[in-house]
Amino acid sequence: MSKKSHNPISLKPEKLRARLTPERVPWEDSRAIPRRNGHALFQPRAIQALGMALRIPAREYNVYVCGDANMGRTYFIQHFLAPEAAKAPTPRDWVYLYNFDDPDRPVAVGLPAGRGRAFKTAMAKAMSAVRGNIPNHFDQESFHKQREGLVKSYNEKREALFTEMENEAGRQNFSLAMDESGALTLTPVINGKPIGDDEYEALEAGTRKRLKSRGDELLIRISRYLRRMSQNEQNLRREETELQRATAKAVIEEHLAASRAGFGGDPKLARYLDAVEADILQNVDQFLPREPQAQQQSAQLHAHAHGQDPQPADDVFYRYEVNLFVDNGQQQGAPVVIENHPTPFNLLGSIEREAEMGALYTDFTLIRAGAVHRANQGFLILNMEDLLAYPASWEGLLRALRLGVSRIEDPVDPEQVRARTIEPEPIPLNLKILLVGTDETYEQLLYSDDRFQKYFKLKAHLQPTAPRTAQNIRNYLCTLGRIVREAELPPFSRDALAGLVDQAGRLAEDQKKLSLAFPLVRERMIEAAAIARMRGDEVVSAGHLAEAVAARDFRANLFEEEFMADYDREVIKVATGGSAVGRANGLSVTLFGDYEFGLPHQISCTVGVGHGGILDLEREAQLGGPIHTKGMMIIKSYLLGLFAVDKPLVLSGNLCFEQSYAGIEGDSASGAELAALLSALSGSPIDLSYAFTGAVSQSGAIMAVGGVNRKIEGFFEVCRRRGLTGRQGVILPADNVVNLMLKDEILDAVGKGLFHIHPVRSIEEALHLLTGVPAGRRGKSGRFPKGSLYDMVDRRLAELCRLARKADRPGR
Repeated sequence: MSKKSHNPISLKPEKLRARLTPERVPWEDSRAIPRRNGHALFQPRAIQALGMALRIPAREYNVYVCGDANMGRTYFIQHFLAPEAAKAPTPRDWVYLYNFDDPDRPVAVGLPAGRGRAFKTAMAKAMSAVRGNIPNHFDQESFHKQREGLVKSYNEKREALFTEMENEAGRQNFSLAMDESGALTLTPVINGKPIGDDEYEALEAGTRKRLKSRGDELLIRISRYLRRMSQNEQNLRREETELQRATAKAVIEEHLAASRAGFGGDPKLARYLDAVEADILQNVDQFLPREPQAQQQSAQLHAHAHGQDPQPADDVFYRYEVNLFVDNGQQQGAPVVIENHPTPFNLLGSIEREAEMGALYTDFTLIRAGAVHRANQGFLILNMEDLLAYPASWEGLLRALRLGVSRIEDPVDPEQVRARTIEPEPIPLNLKILLVGTDETYEQLLYSDDRFQKYFKLKAHLQPTAPRTAQNIRNYLCTLGRIVREAELPPFSRDALAGLVDQAGRLAEDQKKLSLAFPLVRERMIEAAAIARMRGDEVVSAGHLAEAVAARDFRANLFEEEFMADYDREVIKVATGGSAVGRANGLSVTLFGDYEFGLPHQISCTVGVGHGGILDLEREAQLGGPIHTKGMMIIKSYLLGLFAVDKPLVLSGNLCFEQSYAGIEGDSASGAELAALLSALSGSPIDLSYAFTGAVSQSGAIMAVGGVNRKIEGFFEVCRRRGLTGRQGVILPADNVVNLMLKDEILDAVGKGLFHIHPVRSIEEALHLLTGVPAGRRGKSGRFPKGSLYDMVDRRLAELCRLARKADRPGR
């Protein structure tokens, strides 16, 4: 049967993309767009989840914000939380104070917002005054007079006791002397004159014995006087200390009065101020003027006495400092904290150490807050991928949620010796944590960590697209206006705004949807604004936008250009005209980095006598993926159901992608592969002016595939470079028509009749376009119409079956 002429109907240009005419934009330019939160209206599921989190105080109801990258997930959360957080009460400040009862366990105190810094300032001012005024009071005349009176009284008592000792010694014929160090010397007196050592040795032994016995008895009596002298000295020291404390107490009470008046209402702070006063009085000698070396030694001795690590000399009074751990004095409402680098220290807080003379020490002033503390009583936003990079951070966060408090601990390395540290008092936590991640991470956590489901009960799922309705277009334009204002871009004209809406449709690859990947749209806006500035224009137009999009593609399309050069030189063998048996043009999508482009491929098929069946050479070479292999199996099932009604399918056939040296995945070429196979079986040539993309089902339906815009544009570019003939075009699934958002140059070519886009719903329709021969349907007689494509295929399969049987029975 000769080929019938066939003039297929191709899609009109208006069917190849959705276009928003500038007249439908209700504002002259972006400056007139009202300030509305149009972004939130596109995410009803996420808004509901976030709203539930705000209304459920339980710490188990935290949120996992789920969505693809480039969805503006973090910005969306911030923008939603900002007004809610502003209405919430401002959280408390937190300070850490020295624990005078247990220095290794600093005390945490919560204060109203702004009062933490005020308390720190008040204490610093008071202690500075105390440190300066106590030594000054010790140098005053009144203090010296009182101290001199004590010393005078002590000296008088000492002289009186010494006189009594001398008299007691004189009565026993002994002379008593005391040197500067307080050592006593008894010397016998003979004939009214003390004798020396030589004279003593010259005495008779009996006399020496008597003198020694009397001297021992005298020492016993004198020791009573010595004990009284020692007691008097102790009394002097005690009275001096009491005088110093009485003097210091007046100074302390004077300068701590303001702190007591302002903060004494808090029981913890009242106890702390009492402890500060008692500690200063207990260690009042630290305030006495002294030499630097002596002061350092005294400080070190004091530190050892209190079981602390020695501090530098200049930090003797560190225990009276206030560590302002969390300062919310400048905060208005609840905090919204984003931690971009959630290490254990950054997230959970840390205890720092300082080096002094080769030794490391720490104290309560070196306790540092983490993101969970800064976000307390508010909201903490974390990227899940960043968080999982630090397992200790994830474990610490879950522990804090379980306990409801934050414990600041040193990370323990099993291979290191644990250094001495401190244990700060835990701080109660009450915050909402929002994790930002992908669907894959959500699934992984849901099934691998039971704690995740327990403490993150709310899933805020961001949808990637929104329906392209009039109301949504209006909301979309409001969002674009906000982007212009926040990025401080020049105003966008009406036609530029319409072009941005069309760009959103192209990003979504759907005529009835808008992409919600606002960061990608924002990038195009920034680049268009840059071009407008370079041109000296004050308003961004549609021309600037088109130039920015073209420039963006140009910067990324080097590999595509290299492929196109190979097509131009016919290094890659793909025909865009003529016809051939067993050959068809398929289309694929290639991704390099973030740039996607389509390329045509020659698919070829050979058939012959044998029992090998249909072989997928890509699979045999281990280049075909599982989905591609499944597509080949569906082709075999289609042939089996259609042609194995009255005979077995006995043949050997090979299908392959010519000049394919990388892995192939997907079933979008299964329709072209089936067409090549049926062409090879029927002997009917395929018109190579067409490229065909579409997946085939077992019933022969052509099903939707991805990347149709890039595929069509790739084949069009090859044809354009070689010259458009008016016959070239692409066959695609009818279900993909809604996905068409093609470039203007293709629309122009289609409008001029130089290029064609044909939607099909079945392989039979595609074969009619490709071969010009009707596929045919099996009639009541069980036969296909004579001269139809399937009739030729059926006859050929019957012939192959007969030849195979004949070959299996030689000589018969």
